[in-house]
Amino acid sequence: MENCPLCCTDGEEILFQTEELRVIAVHNEANAPAFCRVIWNAHAAEMTDLTVAQRAVLMDMVYRVEAAMREVFNPTKINLASLGNVVPHLHWHIIARFENDACFPAPIWAVPVRTHGMGLPEDWPQRIKDALIRAIG
Repeated sequence: MENCPLCCTDGEEILFQTEELRVIAVHNEANAPAFCRVIWNAHAAEMTDLTVAQRAVLMDMVYRVEAAMREVFNPTKINLASLGNVVPHLHWHIIARFENDACFPAPIWAVPVRTHGMGLPEDWPQRIKDALIRAIG
């Protein structure tokens, strides 16, 4: 779809990709430095725009990314969200949360209450990618 930022892959750090979807590392959320998205490649706005089989494929990947992030980060919590209010293109946010992140326990888009204090491995996107490849084969 024209002017849809999620239809365009330019500048994305793609961690895993199939014909149907892609997993990217998100680096532009200051309050959430441990953040991935699973994006459905075809332009669809809602889960019910997909077939039952497509929904299963999408959610399986969301859960696999969550598991990889838990392995790599050992976070306090993982937040899963599919909002699409700003960009109506089906995607899921997978966000590792830590007790010392900028907004915890509030959502990452809340007003920060501190400077985040967690140290993340510099190569975390590669570690997530490796974990996904190991899990999926």
